[in-house]
Amino acid sequence: MSRALYGPDGFFVAGAGPADHFRTSVHASPAFAAALLRLLAQVDAALGHPSRLDVVDVGAGRGELLMSLLVAVGVSGEPAHSAGLALGVSGEPAHSGRSGLIPAWSGSPETLTSTAAVRRSPDEPSSLAGRPSLAERVRFTAVEYADRPESLPEEINWTTEIPDGITGLLLATEWLDNVPLDVAVHTSDGWRYVLVEPSTGVETIGERVDAADLDWLAAWWPGPASPRSADRAMTGGPTSPDATSASGSGLRAARPAQGSSLTARSRSGCPETPHSGHRAEIGRSRDEAWADAVGRISRGLAVAVDYGHLRDGRPVDGTLTGYRSGRQVPPVPDGSSDVTAHVAVDSVASAGAAAARCAYSLVSQREALRALGADGGRPSLSLAGTDPAGYVRALAAASAVAELTDPAGLGGHWWLRQPVGIPLPPAVAR
Repeated sequence: MSRALYGPDGFFVAGAGPADHFRTSVHASPAFAAALLRLLAQVDAALGHPSRLDVVDVGAGRGELLMSLLVAVGVSGEPAHSAGLALGVSGEPAHSGRSGLIPAWSGSPETLTSTAAVRRSPDEPSSLAGRPSLAERVRFTAVEYADRPESLPEEINWTTEIPDGITGLLLATEWLDNVPLDVAVHTSDGWRYVLVEPSTGVETIGERVDAADLDWLAAWWPGPASPRSADRAMTGGPTSPDATSASGSGLRAARPAQGSSLTARSRSGCPETPHSGHRAEIGRSRDEAWADAVGRISRGLAVAVDYGHLRDGRPVDGTLTGYRSGRQVPPVPDGSSDVTAHVAVDSVASAGAAAARCAYSLVSQREALRALGADGGRPSLSLAGTDPAGYVRALAAASAVAELTDPAGLGGHWWLRQPVGIPLPPAVAR
């Protein structure tokens, strides 16, 4: 899996990038970047507006999200309001009050794009007028194994490793599901690794799992003889999202949010395991990757957005699957397609909390985006009579937000927020 995804000719290294194969929240709508911009403003305030504010995107694809954020805060020299991100979505001004848009808020990038534009509110300190703008302080870093895109703005740093000493916001949008892992199957003599022939995807049963993986399975993935007990008591326990089914596939389809009903292994002609027992995807490598990412933050917030499951709802047959050219395909690890598995988000969250020594928040994307002002509501019909073109734009914006918050699709993804050295921003209260 590691070679197939990140080797010299791996899926995420060669070719045009993941956007040609599947659709994530980053690609679905600029409203996603708008919501993250509001979150960035909250983190900036919690940090006391530091002289340098880092924004690190782990698994950055070809830099699409950071390019959107860069334009939105005006770093590229283009005013933030022209991007249609800092003030709303799809070019609509946030202060229009139309449903489905992200409204302006005190201290938004609208008032931080230049020092001259800063206006002090009654409850803010008088030193605000002399504070460097957000555009002057923000530093963008993309973490990705692929070569730096030629068209990427010079303001975005490009690296293959997560930097140390981050002060600000670390983002991991559909990164953890592509952190390589091992698969196990429960046999008559316990858990054994599943081996795969890389060029065909044919599976065979291997050795018994080692002690470290067995410990992880015992803690986080109940076997067929284990009771479905309540979630482990963890710091900042999760709130279950309201999604119960996976989203459909199709041209440039989104990868499913939850469940295993769309795993390629269930498709006709796909290779089947030689044992029909309970399968598990050992998430220890994801725990370690997330803990390492959190450990790179000096002060700030780490946010992982991904599809996954909790201990009480682990899929019996697993979720391992592949994506290529907008379609779900067998998970053959030959480098020609994405190979992905849903994330054991409670396990990952526990590992991050231990690294940060601080409580986490775990909510659905639907809840998280609504808390950040994106509700997907339709504009008032009265607008159609007074401003037909504006109504059409507002309707398109609301539709885009509705896709991001659909509980059967992208809205069913998890948002894991792990603060480090700062208070946790509000999770669901606006």
